[in-house]
Amino acid sequence: MTTILTPVLGLVCWTLVVWFWMYATRLPAIGQAKIPPAAAKHPGSLDVLPSRVRAVADNYNHLLEQPVIFYALIFYVDVGKTETFLNIHLAWAYVLLRVLHSIVQCTINLVPLRFALFVLSTACLGVIAVEQCLVVIARQ
Repeated sequence: MTTILTPVLGLVCWTLVVWFWMYATRLPAIGQAKIPPAAAKHPGSLDVLPSRVRAVADNYNHLLEQPVIFYALIFYVDVGKTETFLNIHLAWAYVLLRVLHSIVQCTINLVPLRFALFVLSTACLGVIAVEQCLVVIARQ
């Protein structure tokens, strides 16, 4: 029904949803602020946009940072043929927690809640990584 790679597809799709969300909020805000397109060539030039608009762009960037570890780890599991019930469910938990993190950051933006979701998602990665280390040790 699902493989260890299916959560990767889920997170890729969610990242694209946030990309569309970012431009759906950012482009109108740039127009309202009357920022000329040439002014946007430096990241700081968009700091004048409302916080709610910047939060979506910040979240898009976050989806391109730590999830790189997720992608590498999941591809390692797949290539090594060490897929287990546990790591499939942890991979899905990671994706769900990242989606929740995005929703929180892009809407109410409560930092303590965002941080808790980030820590929980990172714990999922940690457990998968430890599990993989134990597999490597067991194979030796």
